[in-house]
Amino acid sequence: MFNEIYDVIVVGGGHAGSEAAAAAANMGSKTLLVTMNLQNIAQMSCNPAMGGIAKGQIIREIDALGGYSGIVSDTSAIQFKMLNKSKGPAMWSPRVQSDRMRFAEDWRLLLEQTPNLDFYQEMVSGLLLEGDKLVGVKTSLGIEIKAKTVVLTNGTFLNGLIHIGEKNFGGGRAGERAATGITEQLLDIGFDSGRMKTGTPPRVDGRSLDYSKMIEQPGDINPEKFSYLNTTKPLTEQRSCHMTYTSQEVHDLLREGFERSPMFNGRIKSIGPRYCPSIEDKINRFADKDRHQIFVEPEGWNTVEVYVNGFSTSLPEDVQFKALRSVKGFEKVKFFRPGYAIEYDYFPPTQLKHTLETKLLESLYFAGQINGTTGYEEAASQGLMAGINASLKVQEKESFTLKRDEAYIGVLIDDLITKGTEEPYRMFTSRAEYRTLLRQDNADFRLTPKGYELGLASEKRLKRMEKKQNASSAFVQFFKDTSVKPEEANPVLEAKGSSPMRQSDKMFKLYARPNIDSSDVRQFKAVEDYIQKHNLDREVIEQTEIQVKYSGYIVKEKNNADKLHRLENIKIPSNFDYSVLKSMSLEAREKLNTIQPVTISQASRVSGVSPSDISVLLVYLGR
Repeated sequence: MFNEIYDVIVVGGGHAGSEAAAAAANMGSKTLLVTMNLQNIAQMSCNPAMGGIAKGQIIREIDALGGYSGIVSDTSAIQFKMLNKSKGPAMWSPRVQSDRMRFAEDWRLLLEQTPNLDFYQEMVSGLLLEGDKLVGVKTSLGIEIKAKTVVLTNGTFLNGLIHIGEKNFGGGRAGERAATGITEQLLDIGFDSGRMKTGTPPRVDGRSLDYSKMIEQPGDINPEKFSYLNTTKPLTEQRSCHMTYTSQEVHDLLREGFERSPMFNGRIKSIGPRYCPSIEDKINRFADKDRHQIFVEPEGWNTVEVYVNGFSTSLPEDVQFKALRSVKGFEKVKFFRPGYAIEYDYFPPTQLKHTLETKLLESLYFAGQINGTTGYEEAASQGLMAGINASLKVQEKESFTLKRDEAYIGVLIDDLITKGTEEPYRMFTSRAEYRTLLRQDNADFRLTPKGYELGLASEKRLKRMEKKQNASSAFVQFFKDTSVKPEEANPVLEAKGSSPMRQSDKMFKLYARPNIDSSDVRQFKAVEDYIQKHNLDREVIEQTEIQVKYSGYIVKEKNNADKLHRLENIKIPSNFDYSVLKSMSLEAREKLNTIQPVTISQASRVSGVSPSDISVLLVYLGR
């Protein structure tokens, strides 16, 4: 294998690396996945769950394109929940609780069954260069492996430093060493780097907990699944999570250790995730709150290990233990391991193209936490896109990118490249201006045809999507074509407190009322007969309801997106020198020279660039 020239080498076997390797190999590229420990491929370093607000949409998008995260989330799920069901469909977000060991095993086995994919266990210590050309990687043993493209997905391993109280030691994850050499080489080449922090809570023995003192958090009564494929059936049995709270006593015990905390004594200088703060950070920032939620999450079907979500900390282990024993239900808790914080190197993502290829070094791609993101889902989506584009580069085909109105993945990458990030970036529905278009239920409609064209999504997957799309479109048309009389409709409307009809009208108009749902319209014989005749499943019925109820919003967002596309079509010459535009603000000139946006639309989203700056640029370009 050392004499071969690979099309793609993927460095790192986390969520980004696994998706990158799978995508490149499935697109026909000879691929090598190099990781420090093959037993830890796709390891869930933090919480044993996939999906959640906006993150669930990303997993659906990965699945629609032909990635593996949705499939593995289903095969290893122990609980399913559709979050935000009380809100509109744009906010619905699927989430699974996962069996941590089965998740990693299923990923490993899927990758081993993937053609064109080789594996090698060792630390990559640097890139192999011939002049200014990237030609492969070199390992800590001095082995040189040649490649046409390289994807770096190093996670928290680049000069990783773990903190527990006064103690700190090198490591990329508990029990695993840090990766060294790559940062220093990239800095020599001219890249900018920074440091970020993340953390994880204690893992405890579930046998030592008193669940009777906690609030049970069961899964959905009628659980769905992530993947659009029929690889698994929805769960028939589920494991419950539980919820409890900290207290003033717990907070006081934690405060006693603050002077020994690396967060407060200056040893940790990097920025952690704003939306997933440590327990000591929560107590410090929200001093007015006398309690915080703790979610008690099982790590699998059979293991007794439990994840204490909401208690992420880098306090000394004795302080963690004493405080956690004061939480209701944790009075006799036994630790498997304490929580810790970890600092690691990242590279500001403004140094990348939208393909995730670096601007400084051709054929080098970055994906995951190396780009300043946090979360399995964000990492996996970047890995997928980097793997796709590395493969396309080798095949000398046009690169593949997603626009902001096409996918949350498009929003994520565009945010990183145009705005950068100085704190771990996490996806939220609020970041997507077209979230009515980017729902979790229609990810297959949006992306499966693109995945099929790339050679990732199978023909079977495409046919399944088209069948669902045609069925829901036909059902929508049925409601537009079919009338209902007042005497038939009014009993249903009155039961729901909706104003009665005075004359016959189309069912579409009645169904569009906000308080009328599918169970109400199914009381009409014509509707139920149509469902039975065409054997419509839950997915089609739900998709039809969304299309009917939100048709006005969907049309409005599509019109807004079309306006954006006009600006997307105005290209800016490569390596454009903004310093010649003296009428443009100094901040805008500096930012635009650094980021080098490709289109006017992208330039308008760069922080510090005003509408008047864009007007100056348009005038200069003769528009």
